[in-house]
Amino acid sequence: MGALSVVFVLFVMATASGRLPAGYRHRLYQGPPPGCAHTCRMDKQELGAFLRSRRERLRPQDVGLPSGPRRRTPGLRREEVAVLAHISTEYYIRLEQGRAPRPSGDVLSAIAGALRLTDAESDHLHVLAGTAPNRTGLHRRDVRPSILALLERLPQTAGLVMSAAFEVLAWNDLAAALMEDFAPLAPEDRNLARRAFPGPQRADARLYGLSDAAEFRLGVVMRLRATLARYPTDPAVTGLVGELRDASPDFARLWERHDVQTTPMLTKTFRHPAVGEVTVDCDTLTLTDRDQYLVLYTAPPGSPSAEALALLNVLGAQASHYTP
Repeated sequence: MGALSVVFVLFVMATASGRLPAGYRHRLYQGPPPGCAHTCRMDKQELGAFLRSRRERLRPQDVGLPSGPRRRTPGLRREEVAVLAHISTEYYIRLEQGRAPRPSGDVLSAIAGALRLTDAESDHLHVLAGTAPNRTGLHRRDVRPSILALLERLPQTAGLVMSAAFEVLAWNDLAAALMEDFAPLAPEDRNLARRAFPGPQRADARLYGLSDAAEFRLGVVMRLRATLARYPTDPAVTGLVGELRDASPDFARLWERHDVQTTPMLTKTFRHPAVGEVTVDCDTLTLTDRDQYLVLYTAPPGSPSAEALALLNVLGAQASHYTP
């Protein structure tokens, strides 16, 4: 029997049993890598809005300036930021108004220091200005075969791979049992951002009983803002952000904060319909070569949550939150 025939037989057997081999489960996204479309694009409007949002959150005393008389607007004045960054007031005003030419790396570093930006915010500033290292125009959805194999070899660990746009690209059996079986879903329904902000079209969507759903939603918004800055011409990213802003007032409100600093979520509690509460350690590893995230959920050995995960391993995906 030839190699192709063997593969076909395995596929038919797996389909009949209701479980697909790991190599087939993730094919909805496993296309070739996107073609290169390098750009040094400066997003003037987003850059100006980001600078304004960071300036308005600071008080004079935060940067060693006297508070002085009552101010008409919150935060620092534009001229104060310019003085602190050692640049002209006129140029800084034009930056916030989206009318200035691209600033140099030194000017951006000076502005970041004046506004007391975190490392993540400073990186975001460089991305908006077009001075960060170039990326391809589209975010990647093809997962390395070695990562797919790793997911299948992790004992007592629920694992998944997520794209920069919160698409679930790959997962193992325990992740399907803990969350849901993503295999039958259309690509747009595998997106965790849509799960977090369902809108009227998906009003019945639940976020797997997460105890920290509000924190997760905030993290989604912050990461998506950073993703949009890296992939401003990717229709999948721009379309997702536009859809969520229109469909969810909560998303729109959080989006206008221009936050990009995320707080690591070290533990999560899932309220599972079959095994009750499952509290897991949450480790997120960045796959830098493809701008993806490997998310691993584990529980301390011997704990009730470890026993629950072991039971879910036996029950399989039919015990998940969703049965499409």
